[in-house]
Amino acid sequence: MKPILEKIDKSALNEIHIDRILEMAWEDRTPFDAIQFQFGLAEADVKALMKKELKFSGYKLWRERVENCKTKHVARRPEAINRFKCDEATLYFK
Repeated sequence: MKPILEKIDKSALNEIHIDRILEMAWEDRTPFDAIQFQFGLAEADVKALMKKELKFSGYKLWRERVENCKTKHVARRPEAINRFKCDEATLYFK
């Protein structure tokens, strides 16, 4: 089985994109849907990228945090949080 990230056009993800994706993935309030909207990476792709870019211990901490975070998945979010926003300054990454 090929790794998930082999499906992604690597020329589309430069160092700045990867840094921003890592930052968004660590943020509790940023859902995976926002990352997919902005960069076209599904949740599994983000997990694979995190595993590739982080030390194993850091990846384990992140996964544990994501599993326990209700705001990372839109379906598990409280109804009071019904948006994700990005300003036009972040759109240039696309």
